[in-house]
This record gives sequence, C-alpha cells and structure tokens, in this order.
Amino acid sequence: MKNFSFLQRFRNKIRVDKSTILSIAKSSKIVDCSITIKGKNNHLIVADLARLRGATLEIIGNDCFISIGENSMVGDNCYLSAKEEKSRLVIGADCGLSRNVKIMTSDGHPIYQNNQRVNYAKDIEIEEHVWIADNVTILKGVTIQSGSVIGINSTVVKSIPNNSVAAGNPCRVIKENIVWKDKF
Repeated sequence: MKNFSFLQRFRNKIRVDKSTILSIAKSSKIVDCSITIKGKNNHLIVADLARLRGATLEIIGNDCFISIGENSMVGDNCYLSAKEEKSRLVIGADCGLSRNVKIMTSDGHPIYQNNQRVNYAKDIEIEEHVWIADNVTILKGVTIQSGSVIGINSTVVKSIPNNSVAAGNPCRVIKENIVWKDKF
C-alpha cells in the first residue's frame, strides 16, 4: 500500500495483498474508489494523469493485471474486474469510461459441460483514445481498437475495429472511419 499516497489511502477503500505489485502515478487522482486485490503476483498500474472516481477495481487470482493508461478517466460506479489466473485488463491512454461501465475478464464462476469447464477467463484490451458511454458492459475476450466509441447501454461481446461507433445488445458496428476529439 506504500504506492498509494496518504490522501489516496484516506479517500478510498483499499485492500491489497502484500505480494501485489503496484505502480500508482503521483499525478493520478483516485477518489471514493474500492480496490480489492487478492492472490499472488498481481499487478495494478495507474498511469500519469489518470482519474478514477467512485469506481470498483477487483483483482482476484494469481498473476492478474489491471492497467489504466495515461490521461484516462474512469467514472462513477464503474466496475473493473480481472479474475482467475493470469487475467489481463488493459485500458490504454486517453480513454473515457462514463458512469456504470462494467468490464469483466471472467464470468465470475465456473460452468461445466460433460465434466469439462467451458467458460475460462479471457483478456480484455481497450486501446488508446476510446470513449465508452454510460451503462456499457464489456465481456471477456474483447478488444476495442483505438479511436472507437461504444454507445450507451451496449453489451460488447465481440471485438470492435478502430475508429468505429458501435452500439446495441449485442453491440455491433454502426459507423466506420470516425474521429472524435473530446478531452475528459
């Protein structure tokens, strides 16, 4: 916990196992968040100028990883979860996650068919300069490429190409070759 500043420890609910590797930039702002990390050799990286407000971050398992890129914003009531062995959730630089965004590398429980597990965790990557609107859910195995926008109330179950607008449940590309220029 020594990587968290006094104010960050004071303003947030933080429960971190001792073997966790933390890299929390001093210029990042983490307020009213809940951070839980259980297991061995887990990593949490929060880059320069990243802003997290009222979010829940959960790493449960061994060798798991969450990274939030430079100048990215994670809004109120967002839930970022890397569960199960070697799960990775990466959010690139200059991303904006609005309110109530849920991103999960696993289903949270095993499902079996014929005594074989059928729902293993899969990594999630959100590349640079991605905008994710309110109430979006991003499920395991998805990559959202740079410059894309995900519309409100969408459920993303497949990867989204760069510079696209995607929306719906399930989410699908509705516009291509877009550019957005908003600062968070």
